[in-house]
Amino acid sequence: MQPHRAPLRVIAPVEELQTQQPLTLDHAFRLYSRYVAAIAKRLLGRDDDVDDVVQDVFLRAHKGLGQLRETEALKAWLATVTVRVARRKLRLRKIGRVFGLGEAPEYEQIASTGATAEDRAVLARLYALLDTMPVDNRIAWTLRYIEGEKLEEVAELAGCSLATAKRRIAAAQETIDGAFSHER
Repeated sequence: MQPHRAPLRVIAPVEELQTQQPLTLDHAFRLYSRYVAAIAKRLLGRDDDVDDVVQDVFLRAHKGLGQLRETEALKAWLATVTVRVARRKLRLRKIGRVFGLGEAPEYEQIASTGATAEDRAVLARLYALLDTMPVDNRIAWTLRYIEGEKLEEVAELAGCSLATAKRRIAAAQETIDGAFSHER
């Protein structure tokens, strides 16, 4: 099964990045908040925590913005921070489910507005299945197959080795293949 991959790349014009030295938090937020929100939504699978993730990411950016040597590195750094914050949210969500806290998630809204009812159902089922996986496997698989990142980029964003990223993706794919095998 190959999930729908919507384009995610938001590229700031080079002139915009070069006009403001040093880059301010406000400017970074205007340039990349939608990019951060898109990554968070796809990793989390629903909207309810996305605003919190964006806020957390830019709070961390405020602390680390002055340490960036190159303005061009900001986008990749924000993506890495987004993955870390989303990982924490997913782990907290998983712990909450163990103790019966929180509501059952609804994933139908993750699909694009033009998606068919069948596509929405498959996507909701996929995200429900992702909820059952170890968080690191879910993140690696989502970065690879929903975000469309290269393996090296998955490893970098997930903060692991290339071999570990491959193992996590393979383990997640095996779970997905098993769950969807009767539909082939």
